[in-house]
Amino acid sequence: MSGETVFEKSRPGRQTRYISPRAELPASYREVPEDLLRAAPPSLPELTEAEVVRHYTNLARMNWGVDVGFYPLGSCTMKYNPRLAEQIASWPEFSAAHPLRPARAAQGWLRALYETERMLSELCGMARFTLQPSAGAQGELCGMLMVRKYHRDRGDSRNIVIVPDSAHGTNPATCSLAGFQVKVCPSGPDGLVDISALKEMLDDQVAGIMLTNPNTLGLFEREIQTICDLVHEAGGLAYYDGANFNALVGRFRPGDMGFDVVHLNLHKTFGTPHGGGGPGSGPVGVVEKLEPFLPTPLVRKGAEGFEYDYDRPHSIGRLHAFGGNALVVLRAYVYLRLLGSEGLREVSGSAVLAANYLKHRLEKAYQPSHAGRCMHEFVLSAAPQKKKRGVRALDIGKRLIDLGFHPPTVYFPLTVPEALMIEPTETENLETLDAFVEAMLQIAREAEENPDLLHEAPRHTPVGRLDEVRAAKELDIRRRPNKEDE
Repeated sequence: MSGETVFEKSRPGRQTRYISPRAELPASYREVPEDLLRAAPPSLPELTEAEVVRHYTNLARMNWGVDVGFYPLGSCTMKYNPRLAEQIASWPEFSAAHPLRPARAAQGWLRALYETERMLSELCGMARFTLQPSAGAQGELCGMLMVRKYHRDRGDSRNIVIVPDSAHGTNPATCSLAGFQVKVCPSGPDGLVDISALKEMLDDQVAGIMLTNPNTLGLFEREIQTICDLVHEAGGLAYYDGANFNALVGRFRPGDMGFDVVHLNLHKTFGTPHGGGGPGSGPVGVVEKLEPFLPTPLVRKGAEGFEYDYDRPHSIGRLHAFGGNALVVLRAYVYLRLLGSEGLREVSGSAVLAANYLKHRLEKAYQPSHAGRCMHEFVLSAAPQKKKRGVRALDIGKRLIDLGFHPPTVYFPLTVPEALMIEPTETENLETLDAFVEAMLQIAREAEENPDLLHEAPRHTPVGRLDEVRAAKELDIRRRPNKEDE
């Protein structure tokens, strides 16, 4: 397949026959001021329609996604997205609805948003949810802004938030953005929060704790109620990062564990697409005492139907235009209605079962971060392979590409050297899991017998191994045309 860009394929005068000639511009276009008009047409590629379609189809075939194959990206829950939800979201009654139409003409939309919020509240043991945040990270910010406003409205200037050392990187970043200082609580030898260390950190300046359960090691925080009780006794609030909620959905409710704020990732747990920067959705739920601070507006059920509630004087304000990424929320609504409560229990049970199956089959070839059972994901370490043969986690991930699998998350969490974080989700069959195991076992043998093969991987892709450090530090995605194109 040609590696030429669409500009390099361009030939002067080449065009499609399947569109009408350029029509006369509307009068409104002719009113653009002269100083805002181009002096010359832009340098755009000139190709036939067939060439354009083939170019972008071939680029799409170079991509990987859940529709292509197994995607064991730890802590990302890359599950299959049901096509029925996609189909319903494409209905013009939803997709073509203008966001400024009055509530009386948008009752179907408002009902879907309202019922989604109520279902999420029930699943999490929260009083209310906002559907505005458009990603998990924005959901975190929403939650922590409410934590700050809660304390400030009480005349309390608390400014410290505790995060475990295994936390997602967005947690400390969110705290800083919301105006808090971060203190890191270490994990114990078992990979769980060190309760003794937490007790020493709690004082009258602690605004709260941000916690993921199961944590990023795939371990359930067994002392979670004790942790929440300790934080509450110190006057703080407990924030639940729902990135790993796929392990608990339908079985455990964060509110019952003692959490005050919850954010969820609809594009993880609830089967909506994600990747490539979006679109995502990160709804945030709160207990009753924090409900006044939720972003405005909320959807409520009034005497004459569903309506927006703007009368929220203590709200932190608006985080997103209109109802958030509404078509993503709609997909999650369909997913929830399709599965029901029993189906969601099966989701979490199957996700945990799949992860434990993989861990059991791989832990003799790779060093597990911790012994015993895991939840929905687990972490292996390639530290022994690195010490013995110079094979790193990155090499293993790159070799998996040659064998037809997307790599797992590597080098996270930071508490595990040469980490490989694997999350199979509930949507993969046994044959797929076994094929992944065989690929990983083959790589373990190759690390012993031919480490250079792994150092040079991938070998069977359109491009070889890239300099990822340089790409991160010197990102350059601008096309620089040839002289004759200028």
